[in-house]
Amino acid sequence: MLATPSASKPLPRYRQIKQQLAELLREGKWRHGQALPSEPLLAQRFGASIGTVRKAIDELVAENIVVREQGRGTFVKSHTRDYMLNVFFQLVDDAGRKELPRHQLLSFVRWRADVKTAERLGVAPGSAVLRLRNLLALDGKPTVYDDIRLPAARFAGLTANELSERDTTLYGLMQQRFGITVVRIVEHLEAVAAPADVAALLAVTAGHPLLRIVRTGYSYGGEAADTRLRYVRTGARRYESVLGQR
Repeated sequence: MLATPSASKPLPRYRQIKQQLAELLREGKWRHGQALPSEPLLAQRFGASIGTVRKAIDELVAENIVVREQGRGTFVKSHTRDYMLNVFFQLVDDAGRKELPRHQLLSFVRWRADVKTAERLGVAPGSAVLRLRNLLALDGKPTVYDDIRLPAARFAGLTANELSERDTTLYGLMQQRFGITVVRIVEHLEAVAAPADVAALLAVTAGHPLLRIVRTGYSYGGEAADTRLRYVRTGARRYESVLGQR
């Protein structure tokens, strides 16, 4: 006789609180750079012990969503240039050093999501998306070509001037202008031969080996903030992924 599946166990209390905090962040209760209430106040708010709240915050800290500052409190992570460089940019030189690239906006148009784009962004096929093409240079050499799609509903009012004149990264602009914080990315990598149009932009011959990355960024609650097709010219640069705690 087959065993009857047991009912799903409820989430531990600290995980429930973590989810509630993440939802409040998604709703904009606390913006980037702002302090969260103290742990005793949060414990009172959620009807839990301070230790339980601390454990929930520990997980948010581990996921780079908030940061503790000694003697000051817990703050929502800001996507500063240094933070973006250390967390979301994986290209290093032969000595393992990172450098923020110079960006050039090639085009910015309103578009309709194809099936793959819709699936990655969690929208219906044909939904309005914003499509931008960027060329990134390192040491003055074109190194990265990005074809990026954003769900139009989340970025109403975004302009080409904001994109080209920004003094921060795209994720930094998302956070500052729209209150959307990317906290997780998923990437799929493969080696490919350069298509002719991409080769021309990256100053290589058609068929030259490139790293092709399909990348999607997610904000609080697992909502997709962007998806992109990225081509990387390696050689003087390599892709470095660091897993686990330092």
